[in-house]
Amino acid sequence: MPRPSAREIVLDAYVDILIEHGPGSVTLDAVAAKAKVSKGGLLYHFGSKEALLTGLLDRVWRLSFADVEHARTAPGGPVRYFLTSSVTDASMDKPAHRASMAALRQVGADERVAQTIRNCGQLWRNLLAEHIEDPLTAEMVGALGDGLYLRATMGEETETLANQIDEVLRRLGA
Repeated sequence: MPRPSAREIVLDAYVDILIEHGPGSVTLDAVAAKAKVSKGGLLYHFGSKEALLTGLLDRVWRLSFADVEHARTAPGGPVRYFLTSSVTDASMDKPAHRASMAALRQVGADERVAQTIRNCGQLWRNLLAEHIEDPLTAEMVGALGDGLYLRATMGEETETLANQIDEVLRRLGA
């Protein structure tokens, strides 16, 4: 695996600070220190805290888009992938989950955050609608996946449904 670029290392540091300490702890000095770069090195890639947020939102979008594209050809199909990954991908060792959690720490502080999260959700809803004939069932599957993701993120038990995806899909007619 290639070594991450300096830009990605800085963005990773920003994500870490947001997740571990929240938005109030984000300063350019703190991000530079966490990334082990000079403040000038940070400013070369991200000229402001606003630019860091833009970089994070770009990452959230890019990773979500890539995941949706991956789902299109996933074994078992996109609907199964969506529900299964709603549980398995809610892990802090997954870059997309970390980026999403960091972004969510800033909902309410900047409308772009909520809009990016909504846009990513729409990507998934569009994919589900392509593969589930009934629009209401597609929405129900989307809501189920969102709920599974939230439960898994919060550390709640999700195995009951996750281990019975075939039965869930059968009951939903999906």
